[in-house]
Amino acid sequence: MPGGIVLGANQYGKAEVRVVKVTRDTDRHEIEDLNVTSQLRGDFAGAHLDGDNAHVVATDTQKNTIFAFARDGVGSPEAFLGRLADHFTGSFDWVTGGRWLAESYAWERIVAHGADHDHSFVRKGQEVRTAAVVVDGDERHVIAGLKDLTVLKTTGSGFEGYPRDRYTTLPETTDRILATSVSTRWRYAPGAEVDYNAVYDRVKATLLEAFTENYSAALQTTLFEMGQAVLESVPEIVEIRFSMPNKHHFVVDLEPFGLDNPNEVFYASDRSYGLIEAEVAREGVAPAPIAWGSVSSFC
Repeated sequence: MPGGIVLGANQYGKAEVRVVKVTRDTDRHEIEDLNVTSQLRGDFAGAHLDGDNAHVVATDTQKNTIFAFARDGVGSPEAFLGRLADHFTGSFDWVTGGRWLAESYAWERIVAHGADHDHSFVRKGQEVRTAAVVVDGDERHVIAGLKDLTVLKTTGSGFEGYPRDRYTTLPETTDRILATSVSTRWRYAPGAEVDYNAVYDRVKATLLEAFTENYSAALQTTLFEMGQAVLESVPEIVEIRFSMPNKHHFVVDLEPFGLDNPNEVFYASDRSYGLIEAEVAREGVAPAPIAWGSVSSFC
């Protein structure tokens, strides 16, 4: 029989705090839009085991801190989360770490009468930017990323040479649509000096360029080439992880209607779908289980 029952790893905080910061020090306003989660780790056994809240920094306090810190501006989501991490680990002796997550939603100015408007915006819809700061004692990791970046190329992709058995019905092809929704996170080298906004723009551009290049023998091939391109372009990044569904497009049979279909009319299937996930890392880089365990296995 097992021995006594004990408290395991734990964390708590305020999830999904929606904060919008408008900078209006001139007539031309700026907008920053975040969804922030703050979770603390440390000595919280008393709350779990004895109902003693002496160490419990209220989740409402964490929410208010996020709003108060936004008063000075956000900058990059990574830097904003770093400020929150510094505050909570530096203000409460029993808080030894935690995780701080953010999604960043981009807006662009509405063009009215041929000019960018000073204070009217339209939501940009290509992708959602993500960020995470994970602290465990003296160890700190910064992980950036994006999700819902949907890309497609109408040719330059195929799939053939795979094993066939009695259940295989998929025909081989050397000319198919390749489409996916990219979710990716990348980890910066500990202590690296990074212009997070500039690097984010560079990574996104590199991912898109790599997707267009080369013939794709499989989505796995393209995933690796995209990760390789990012690591070659940004020395501050030590590893990058992807989760990429294969958004299948099937050629519609138009023969019953007396029509041919030379790869021009497709049925876009939303499910089921192939799901490709992998890590691309620099050789010899030490693993960081604390960092990745706090976000997800891949993205």
